[in-house]
Amino acid sequence: MNLRKRHDALLRVLRLRIRSSAYLRKWIVLGAVIGVISGLGAALFFVALDFASHVFLGLAGYVPASPLGEGAKPITDAARPWMLPVVVGLGGLIAGIIVFRLAPEAEGHGTDAAIAAFHHGPRRIRARIPLVKLVASAITIGSGGSGGREGPTAQIGAGFGSFLARLLDLDARDARIAVSTGMGAGIGAIFRAPLGGAVLAVEIPYRDDVESDALVPAFVGSIVAFSVFGAIIGFSPIFGRAGGAGFTDPRQLIYYTLIGLACGIVGRLYIAGFYGMTNWFKTWPLPRELRPAVAGVAVGCIALAVPGVLGTGYGWVQAGFDRNTLLSIPLWVVLVLPFAKILATSLSIGSGGSGGIFGPGMFIGALLGAGIWRLLEPFAPGLPADPSPFVIVAMMALFGSTARAPLAVMLMVAEMTDSLAMLAPAMLAIGLATLIVGDRSIYSSQLRNRADSPAHQFRFALPLMSAIPAGDAARAARAVLSADLTAAAAIDRLEAAGVPGAPVVEGSGTVRGSVDLATLMAAEPTAKVGDLPLDEAIISVNDTLDGALGMLADGHRSWAPVVADDRLAGVLSARDAVAAYRQALASNVRQVKMVGSTGTLLEAEIGPTSVLAGKPVSQAAWPRDSVLVSIARGEQVIVPRGYVILQAGDRLTVFTATAARQELDTLLASRMPASEES
Repeated sequence: MNLRKRHDALLRVLRLRIRSSAYLRKWIVLGAVIGVISGLGAALFFVALDFASHVFLGLAGYVPASPLGEGAKPITDAARPWMLPVVVGLGGLIAGIIVFRLAPEAEGHGTDAAIAAFHHGPRRIRARIPLVKLVASAITIGSGGSGGREGPTAQIGAGFGSFLARLLDLDARDARIAVSTGMGAGIGAIFRAPLGGAVLAVEIPYRDDVESDALVPAFVGSIVAFSVFGAIIGFSPIFGRAGGAGFTDPRQLIYYTLIGLACGIVGRLYIAGFYGMTNWFKTWPLPRELRPAVAGVAVGCIALAVPGVLGTGYGWVQAGFDRNTLLSIPLWVVLVLPFAKILATSLSIGSGGSGGIFGPGMFIGALLGAGIWRLLEPFAPGLPADPSPFVIVAMMALFGSTARAPLAVMLMVAEMTDSLAMLAPAMLAIGLATLIVGDRSIYSSQLRNRADSPAHQFRFALPLMSAIPAGDAARAARAVLSADLTAAAAIDRLEAAGVPGAPVVEGSGTVRGSVDLATLMAAEPTAKVGDLPLDEAIISVNDTLDGALGMLADGHRSWAPVVADDRLAGVLSARDAVAAYRQALASNVRQVKMVGSTGTLLEAEIGPTSVLAGKPVSQAAWPRDSVLVSIARGEQVIVPRGYVILQAGDRLTVFTATAARQELDTLLASRMPASEES
């Protein structure tokens, strides 16, 4: 019992320290912890996948080709090819039973599930999910199912981030950062691309935005995860160094334009094919655990003609980097492989099998680039002598556009090939591919931007909330309970104060958490308050109101204690937060923060009689040294383009030089003539 009390006391102290720590100090520590576990998880999955491949594909006498950084095994034929449909189907059956009997959330591609958790429930990833995902994915891909390694490692990292959020009782914002950091760390480790993994963590939750709050933690987590993974498996880039990759002839931009167009078209086909197949499988009358088995048999049959669809296919991507090896492969095989891989991946993962779709996306792009090079090689002037530039750019363009993460994918492919030389033409190809792919994404859980995410609902609905410290809105607690108080005495104190709950403090003044009447009434009258299950959620005086409201909403709480240096500073409820917001707007204009020494960022609300109401932005008499930054209208944040009509109730954010402040205040306070009022 004493050991249990010590454990609980240590955990409480740790939670308080984490909650009250500055952003950088907190996330260097937490990011490193997440990185260590993500790196270990990625290494464990790598070993498990290698073992499963030997066991299952060994039955067919097939040794998958591997890239330069993983042994450089050449492309070979299966000794018993007739066994391939049986082996892939068996792997699908076992994986399907494991997933749908133990954790149905682990089906499909793990990265999408991690993105969904980031937006809608960063604390709710069950502890068993990473383990189930690891085993099921190793069996699915190791038996020949078409999938990528990044999905399982993303879910392992995100799962640990979610566990850490629960253990340390992180607030809503920090819980999402922990999940995002784990996702990027796992992917960065398994691809041996730490920089790309870090950028992916902040880019992939949205189609047209980035989660900037997670950038520093993601870099810490991804680099640590890569270091741990590399120490166990090795640091070599997956595809070695693409020595023939380079861009020196401007005429080649014509070819990279062609690659961008082709990647956009095939990318749309990949998205439509994958989700079309996924929806088709949902209509099947078969039990869910049997569907991956049927799909596995189909993938095995495809592999009889084009064995490159099996597993990750990275050995075939490696073949595309070498001129002689690529020319030795029949042209029809090179041209068919991208489309066969789309079909195989849609079958393996869309049926409910477990694996990623990131790796197959890069395979499809790589072989598409190799196929274009093969077609142009006999006659095109100025064509690179080596196919590697086409392969690299197509890898970046196809998945960068379909995943809506162009910068992250460019960095990852550059790290995987140990070459930055193709980034310039890749930007052209990715831009064109993205235009063709349009608003579609291979990740269905991505949201358009932060304004659409529950993670930022208060920041974007009420922009000023992010500028008001919680300590400014807190009020004095009407009752405070000592941890040594009995439950009966605590009930009397709460009833006398007329409150449903109160903060609980130790004799030293350190806040332990809070307790409500229901918990006290369910306990023995002589039980000590400190021994009861307390709600350990607290708010720091330095937290902003949007973060505090997010924490209350995330835990379905009506209030929480506010602390400064572990000591009680007051309590904060949703009503208190709204009252503080209204008070901040009472004077109609509120200084939010100083920007350097030459300017001020202001927030103002347009009243019904303001001269700005009903005017287009371009026709308002803004002072010369002022810039309208944003317009918040209801729950929308509107970009202040010239044609936007300002309306009463709009909340404006304006940056103004100090010298223009008085003129701006005059404009914001101006009212339309009485004759024009309606």
